[in-house]
Amino acid sequence: MLSVQMEQRVNLKFVKLGKTFTEAYAILKKLYGNECLSLTQVFEWFKWFKEGRELTEGDPRPGRPSTSKTDENIEKIGELIREDRRLSNRGLSEITGIDKECVRQILHESFNMRKVYAKMVKLLTPEKKESRMNICADILNNIHTDPGLLDTVITCGDSKVWKRINTDPLDLALPFSSSELSENSSNKTSVY
Repeated sequence: MLSVQMEQRVNLKFVKLGKTFTEAYAILKKLYGNECLSLTQVFEWFKWFKEGRELTEGDPRPGRPSTSKTDENIEKIGELIREDRRLSNRGLSEITGIDKECVRQILHESFNMRKVYAKMVKLLTPEKKESRMNICADILNNIHTDPGLLDTVITCGDSKVWKRINTDPLDLALPFSSSELSENSSNKTSVY
């Protein structure tokens, strides 16, 4: 099936027989309404058909065809990102010789990465999410099998170290300063 533009060119080819440009444009405008080719396009095609052109396909566009978004380039960018995640779009563009915008599209569409503070951050893949869920499930299982496990956990803040003293889970952890913990002889933990 012909596109609307191609169909108009074919019709214009037949209309040029015995018609002026203005009459040909009026006929196309009446047939296609808002989808009609522009006046300039109709004039160009009418002139080409008058000069003996037979093909209704357009000429190839000038310039190089887009070859940046190939499987090879996607793989190349993927390898570079796996080696050094801190590479910027500009750095990837310079290394690979691919346009910066095309590099951005490849990172966004093929690798599900987005730009954050001039660095690309990969969103969690389903495998990584599952791995983290398994680790959390293992920790929960360990807590259920050994209720005293949380008694061994020490967390640190800017100026305080928190150690859980009571075995009752409803009791709050008590704060100690770094000097109090280091003076406590029963505590063998080093505080840095």
